[in-house]
Amino acid sequence: MSALFVAGTGTDIGKTHVACALIRALKARGVAVDAFKPVVSGFDPADPTVSDPARLAHALGDPSALPRISPRRYLAPLAPNLAARLEGDVLRIADLAADCRAALAGDHDLMLVEGAGGVMSPLTDEATNLDLIAELDLPVLLIAGSYLGTISHVLTAQVALRARGVTVAAIVMSESLDAPDLVQTAEALAAFERDTPIFLAPRDEHWDASALAEHLAKGI
Repeated sequence: MSALFVAGTGTDIGKTHVACALIRALKARGVAVDAFKPVVSGFDPADPTVSDPARLAHALGDPSALPRISPRRYLAPLAPNLAARLEGDVLRIADLAADCRAALAGDHDLMLVEGAGGVMSPLTDEATNLDLIAELDLPVLLIAGSYLGTISHVLTAQVALRARGVTVAAIVMSESLDAPDLVQTAEALAAFERDTPIFLAPRDEHWDASALAEHLAKGI
């Protein structure tokens, strides 16, 4: 495994939070890790430091890497295809896949490719994150929230991923605010999802992802 697709069960559930913590933990283990987010919407060029690619660049220790990490950046906080259209651009899955493959060809032990939104969220007018995952043939790190209803969303995402022959390397339950107990929710999920290891990500910027890094490093 030289790359992982960081996919979510929905939008704004902690993909970048988990990816950044994982980057720090892998770097601490001496793993040459890199990150790529092929498209980002809701990007404010006047305040780029709060954006997902800026956070990834900071975790990598190279703030100047933002343009390389996310070459396609759009202002409107909408699905990427809609945000792109407002700026006179049209996103095509072939172009996004080509961008990813160019990034994957770089010098690294592990590349994290972070999607936009959930597994079935549109990226183009005709393709979703799942289509890009299948096109790249990458295993997935599936990020879920801990909110009421998340178990249904995780199991539904798993059905969709498995139907396309996608391997899920691990599930990370990222703590949602004002949600049921994180540990109890993960234990409830584990009763239904017995084949994929589940890790917990507290809503803490100093969360230590070393256990997740150790699990994933076995496949590098």
